[in-house]
Amino acid sequence: MRSFSTSPVEMFASLWRNRELIKASATREVLGRYRGSFFGLLWSFFNPLFMLAIYTFVFSVVFKARWNVESDSKTEFALVLFAGLIVFNLFSETINRAPSLVLNNPNYVKKVVFPLEILPMITLLSSLFHGMISLGVWLIAYVIFFGVPHATVLYLPLIFLPLLLLILGLSWGLASLGVFLRDVSQFIGTIITVMMFMTPIFYPVTALPEQFRQWIYFNPLTLVVDQARGALYWGKAPDFLMLGVYTLIATIIAWLGFAWFQKTRKGFADVL
Repeated sequence: MRSFSTSPVEMFASLWRNRELIKASATREVLGRYRGSFFGLLWSFFNPLFMLAIYTFVFSVVFKARWNVESDSKTEFALVLFAGLIVFNLFSETINRAPSLVLNNPNYVKKVVFPLEILPMITLLSSLFHGMISLGVWLIAYVIFFGVPHATVLYLPLIFLPLLLLILGLSWGLASLGVFLRDVSQFIGTIITVMMFMTPIFYPVTALPEQFRQWIYFNPLTLVVDQARGALYWGKAPDFLMLGVYTLIATIIAWLGFAWFQKTRKGFADVL
């Protein structure tokens, strides 16, 4: 029986070796989502635009919410909230689909020779595309209401890198577990819902009591949401030390997820 390498070098080498297949598959997945609809790909722009309008109305008009007590801006809360949601949606969209990646593609396991390890990357790129569209909508809104965005926006790729590695690692692990444990999809859906409220998306970290603030940083999304929001809206440079530690941990998790996937993939055909 064929053995599959679990080395961290192979993790990146496989993605690079199959980059054209990943690109083509991700493009097909994005286009396939809107195939048959009247507006087609334009829905990827309309959806975040509509959501931003709803958040602005609900929080600034109905609830009269403000992120800072000193600020009287009606759009500040909506933009700060939406910045956090961009990060969360990227994470949740990919992770929610991870347990069914192999289950939904049994032909890739049984009938054709296909590099199964690239499936999480394809899903991640599809989610990243929609995240970039949402970011574009955010930037347009910022320009309309506040003017030229801060130069710290250019730090976003650096801020998102460790999150992408983390998502990949978790996706590899969940894709494998989902084959053997069909309840994983239901469990993950619940966890994602809990994480949405346990991540400082709808509130600043400073709103928490002092004794709970340190604990919220155990949530892997907290640092990225906080740093992305700071770079986008407040014009703050990221904490490079924290991001460096996060990247190291995320890389280890990515490798562990990849190794687990490679070790267990021999059994996929027996279960599907």
